Amino acid sequence: MYTTQAKVLTGLMTYLVLARKWRPRSFETLIGQDHVVRALSHALSTKRLHHAWLFTGTRGVGKTTLSRLLAKALNCELGITEKPCGTCRACVEIDEGRFVDYLELDAASNRGVDEMTQLLEQAVYAPSSGRFKVYMIDEVHMLSGHAFNAMLKTLEEPPPHVKFILATTDPQKIPPTVLSRCLQFNLKQMPPIAVAEHLNVVLTAEEVAFEPAALKLIGQAAAGSMRDALSLTDQAIAFSAGNMTEESVRTMLGNVDQTHLIRLIDALAQQNPHHVLAIADEFAQRGLSMRTALADLAILLSRIAITQRIPASTDAQEPVYADIQRLAQTVSADVVQVLYTVAVHSRQELTLAPDEYAGFVMTCLRMLSLCEGQSSPVPTGGTSGGSLAAKPHIDAGHSLVQQGKLAQVSPAAIAAEAVMPVNVVPVVVTTDETVPDASIPIMGALTEPATVEPITFTVPDEWPNFVGSLPLSGLALQLARQSECLSVQPHALALRIPSQALAQGPHAERLLAVLKQVLGAHVEVNITVGEFVTGVSAHKIDETNKQARQLQAEEMVAQDPFVQTLVRDFDAQVIPGSIQPVPPTLH
Repeated sequence: MYTTQAKVLTGLMTYLVLARKWRPRSFETLIGQDHVVRALSHALSTKRLHHAWLFTGTRGVGKTTLSRLLAKALNCELGITEKPCGTCRACVEIDEGRFVDYLELDAASNRGVDEMTQLLEQAVYAPSSGRFKVYMIDEVHMLSGHAFNAMLKTLEEPPPHVKFILATTDPQKIPPTVLSRCLQFNLKQMPPIAVAEHLNVVLTAEEVAFEPAALKLIGQAAAGSMRDALSLTDQAIAFSAGNMTEESVRTMLGNVDQTHLIRLIDALAQQNPHHVLAIADEFAQRGLSMRTALADLAILLSRIAITQRIPASTDAQEPVYADIQRLAQTVSADVVQVLYTVAVHSRQELTLAPDEYAGFVMTCLRMLSLCEGQSSPVPTGGTSGGSLAAKPHIDAGHSLVQQGKLAQVSPAAIAAEAVMPVNVVPVVVTTDETVPDASIPIMGALTEPATVEPITFTVPDEWPNFVGSLPLSGLALQLARQSECLSVQPHALALRIPSQALAQGPHAERLLAVLKQVLGAHVEVNITVGEFVTGVSAHKIDETNKQARQLQAEEMVAQDPFVQTLVRDFDAQVIPGSIQPVPPTLH
């Protein structure tokens, strides 16, 4: 009875996890660190051996593995070689962790000066069975300042039979005096493609069924760590019962299906809030991480943006290849950039939200707001789709025409020009810091033969009211609101903006195109950069009105009888900054 139980327990203990089983046993089998292997191999072959090496890099990139390989190369019975045999007593014992002259010290638990002093006292003695005594100090940045000072002299001039190997994930915390005494090697993170290729080899040897797409997911989730990738593979094998499909791995990792993200982008581009909220509810019901969903959304948007620039860059074997090509043609490049920016920055804001669901919903609503009123022209020739063609608000523009502020342009003419391609002259930005009245054009005017009546509004102060009627949104609208009108001539309009940064990008071209659509293609529009002359802009007017409403609200609170009673009888105080005026739209 006891013998049977012993056999069962022995059988259970024989399994090694993949991270340990597939630990590289030679420099040739080490993945992703060719620059380090090359340097160490040349040093070993030429016998130009340093006495201290420092390996830096994130977790799971091979620091401890390189230390053991270097220890085998130094103590192999065949001699000092870059290709240790792996079969002699020294190589076998180092692989099994029982070589007496190879000591791995965890600095996180042995960080004091006493432990370091004891180690250095033992270093003076000759090795027991090997050629060198090799001390590997892991997470060396955890040592105390006194411990670092205690090892400085020995680290600089150790006995000839002693080699030091230091490893750390945070080299910034190591004193410069220690760094100067070591050869430093920075280990790189594993790219997802390299991780997937190595997992392919491992699972093929282990005779485990898998789908290539599943290995790509693990490669991305590993974040550059081969050990994490192998650990996730062990977990995926158990989760999928030995059949690693893409669906099972995606479920295990909590990743969002690409088809759901495609639906989300379609809903955002189509300005459909009902579908957006429905997709968010699906994510919540499935228990998916909203942070992961935003990360996957950003990755998908980046692939769409790359496809817009380079159509042939997308792998035709991708499961969502057709959807990426479709979205690259139907969604404007500006919309893709806006959605990507919001997705990336909103990941940091999720920690501030009441919960992930609320933060994700607010992120989607922010995306809808920034893309509101925009359509999706098709980019051609593999170039950017340019700025979105805003839906022409003909009613608002036509009302100003009836008021005599604009030329008598028919709505049909405005609509016709709204769909015509706009040829934009390259932007040349100039900043006027010393002469406020300088008028150096930053954008070439789009001129065509005059076909309509000249501009009929002549007062620059009317420009802020006119801005509100323009079919603009996003950054283009903000640019128009922060600009001032310098002069209005029969066939020319001069504008000035306060910042050079606002004049860069497609939003400036968008503003110029809309002005040409509304005022007429014959009108010359010049935009300059410099200090305001009149100080009158839609943004300034809004700020002034906001300050006036704030002062009015504070005065109303101060004159309120109830508030006065509290202040008089109970020595109460109104908290500064707590009074917020009601927006005008809510009156």
